[in-house]
Amino acid sequence: MKLEVNLFTVNKRFPLTISRGTTAQTTNIWVKIIQDGIAGWGEASPFGVGTHAQSTEMIVSSLQQLTPVLETLHPLQRQQIEQIFTQHQVPSSVRAALDMAMYDWLGKGVGLPLWAIWGLDLNVIVPTSVTIGINSPAKARARARDWLQLIDVRLFKVKLGSPDGIDADQQMLLAVQQEAPGLELFVDANGGWSLENAIYMCNWLADLGIKYVEQPLSQGQEQSLLQLKEKSPLPIFVDESCFTSSDIPHLANYVHGINIKLMKSGGLTEAIRMIHTARAHGLQVMFGCYSNSALANTAAAQLAPLADYLDLDSHLNLIDDPFQGALVQEGKILPNDLPGLGVEYSAFTA
Repeated sequence: MKLEVNLFTVNKRFPLTISRGTTAQTTNIWVKIIQDGIAGWGEASPFGVGTHAQSTEMIVSSLQQLTPVLETLHPLQRQQIEQIFTQHQVPSSVRAALDMAMYDWLGKGVGLPLWAIWGLDLNVIVPTSVTIGINSPAKARARARDWLQLIDVRLFKVKLGSPDGIDADQQMLLAVQQEAPGLELFVDANGGWSLENAIYMCNWLADLGIKYVEQPLSQGQEQSLLQLKEKSPLPIFVDESCFTSSDIPHLANYVHGINIKLMKSGGLTEAIRMIHTARAHGLQVMFGCYSNSALANTAAAQLAPLADYLDLDSHLNLIDDPFQGALVQEGKILPNDLPGLGVEYSAFTA
């Protein structure tokens, strides 16, 4: 198979601030695998978690090193390709791009969308949350209004863990709740709280009717999650603490659910493993995203019927997304009926 690699830069409509910093623009990688006249598409987006970072430059370099090895193989040789990924210690975002490209190639080859190949029911897909980053109460209210004008919002995910402390978190959360009193709210601290503050905030948030708390403690503090779980009235999900299926057994007694992101997991293949592993341990499943375009988020949406919660909103916050894929209806990210991932190139220019 032939590989093609192209870079594209996307800009956020609303810059996103979380406990680790602010993102306004990213340069992502569009990967194509071409075999038998069919081109399968995939996307890699850079991300960082603690000391673990995958930059655009790292992704491109890895793809360049892999190209001569993979071009001797066929997209159907999935087992051999996965062994190569392991042998070469391929970054998870690169694996994700190539994995979704191989699935896209397969779906296009048989003329079916992936959700149909997997026998999934689009009618059970839940609405996606849209994200409000850390901000002042006034700006958080304005961001909520912006989202409500942009799409049919059903759920807000509010980023907390402010460097200014939990008082700032509380003021911002209350501002969003006042601006959108009829909407359910989720909270993601991105590891920005101490154990003491997390216990306090979980109880405070529960009194406000918040649905769950995501990544209250930083990566590396997983042992403290058990104390938090025992004292928290809210379900606890982990994101930065859970990359692949091998992480789940160690976390199962500490949390209620996991956040699966294709860039962390290494693609749809591992995402499916994670879903089954989580279910076997009695955990709930959420799908999230980094600064993905509609290409990667439509890939994740193919598995959306298997999720309890969705947070696939990054492409909705782009002013120059070059791709079109999953549809937004009644707050839901719904895959279309096109074969493979169902993604088209729109050649959008701002």
